[in-house]
Amino acid sequence: MPPKDAAPEVMPELGIDTIFNLRGKVGLVTGGATGIGKMIAAAYVRNGAKIYIASRKLKDLERVAEQLSALGVSSGGQCIPVQADVASKAGCDALADQIKARETRLDILVNNSGLTWGAPMADFPEANGWDKVFALNVKSQFYLTVALLPILTKDKNNIHPAVVLNIASIAAISPLAEGELSAPGHGTFSYQPSKAASLHLTRMMAASLAKQNVTVNAILPGVFPSRMTSFGLENSGDLLVASQPTGRVGTPEDIGGLALFFASRAGAHCTGTAVPIDGGVSLGVSASAKL
Repeated sequence: MPPKDAAPEVMPELGIDTIFNLRGKVGLVTGGATGIGKMIAAAYVRNGAKIYIASRKLKDLERVAEQLSALGVSSGGQCIPVQADVASKAGCDALADQIKARETRLDILVNNSGLTWGAPMADFPEANGWDKVFALNVKSQFYLTVALLPILTKDKNNIHPAVVLNIASIAAISPLAEGELSAPGHGTFSYQPSKAASLHLTRMMAASLAKQNVTVNAILPGVFPSRMTSFGLENSGDLLVASQPTGRVGTPEDIGGLALFFASRAGAHCTGTAVPIDGGVSLGVSASAKL
């Protein structure tokens, strides 16, 4: 028991506006013009951050940046397009140089760019099927993070660290490359290993960069509306939804809320973690089963 005259414990301010505040933060989201990248960028801009979105198609970037900047009018957030191709080390370095030319510090990096490839196991292509998939899904996350370290580490501490988020996939922990929507003998045989590599890279980078006040975490999405899932949702949406224990696919609120947690003070003590956001698919049950 504390002495009777001891001062009462004073709690820090725990209001949402404090622990989830992104006002004044600067971030970069690769693949930010579509799908999950756009959803995350929108959540950040709406909550006051200045976010650069990067991809290969400048017209798409400019259109989306205008849309997202409108979301940030009341909070002070803004979205800025930057054309880039992070499929190579040279492309990662070039994007990093563009950001470093405009900003003296970077608070948030979301490595979201990725691709998949489906083909028969007996004729799975090496260049497109393996090399391009691993280059974008794994190598780009490493090279872009390293290239941006000088401004990621600027003015950071262990209460307000720099935040790196690697967007992996629930495929990182699922061994199934063939599914109900794939043709017999066809599968995404390189995608699952690439996302597993992204997950392990996240833990490795987290261990290496903790001393520099940089947290590195992974998000493992299930089915969300995106270019990658558009064919399946368009042609077999009912089948995909039926496989979700929650009875639906992911939404911007779902992925945006989780990304907001990691990027804010609320998530500053998390590093090397990987959070599935798949509606429970990894539990191995469907919407028709009782949880």
